[in-house]
Amino acid sequence: MPAPTTVVFDIGNVLLDWDPRHLYRKLFADDAAIARFMDTVGLSDWNRDLDRGGRFDDAVAALSARHPDHAEAITAFHHRWVETVSGPIHGSMAILSHLRDSGVPDYAITNFSSEKFRIAQATWPELAGFRGVVVSGDEGLLKPEPAIYRVLFDRYGLDPAACVFVDDSPGNVAAAADLGMHALHFVSAERFAADLTDFGLPVPATLSGR
Repeated sequence: MPAPTTVVFDIGNVLLDWDPRHLYRKLFADDAAIARFMDTVGLSDWNRDLDRGGRFDDAVAALSARHPDHAEAITAFHHRWVETVSGPIHGSMAILSHLRDSGVPDYAITNFSSEKFRIAQATWPELAGFRGVVVSGDEGLLKPEPAIYRVLFDRYGLDPAACVFVDDSPGNVAAAADLGMHALHFVSAERFAADLTDFGLPVPATLSGR
């Protein structure tokens, strides 16, 4: 494969430190209580349905009706969604900024609610600066489904072999590789920077390790 010239980002847990527990640690006594709540209401599958295009008001009403004892915590996930993000992953944001300053094309494919992605862009303006972004909630598709990657290729005229994709989910990384992309499993900004350096792409001096 030729060396990549374009970087395609995942967002959650690559650029933003997202975890519902960041919010729920403010509402429950301990992590065990959070785990019981999340398991009882099926929070992971419910959130995945929202990432596929579900509407928060309808989803909150339906789940609260099934679990009235947890209605307050369910509603908090909607109205206090920003608190599920502890903040940006600064090293990754520095890499993104450096790539942009260096003229390297940057795109994103993200499993994200349409509603909450617009809030995220307003809160962290770096997320509004991609040359193109494919949001699962807009497309009704989710990673690692091959179709969502093909939306990126077709919509923006990208050659998979010219792209390096980074994601914290091994399954999403494997799907990208199967479609011909260079694919990196994100574990830290430092490791990401080292991988980009190996591809000959520019990274901030503070993360280059050289």
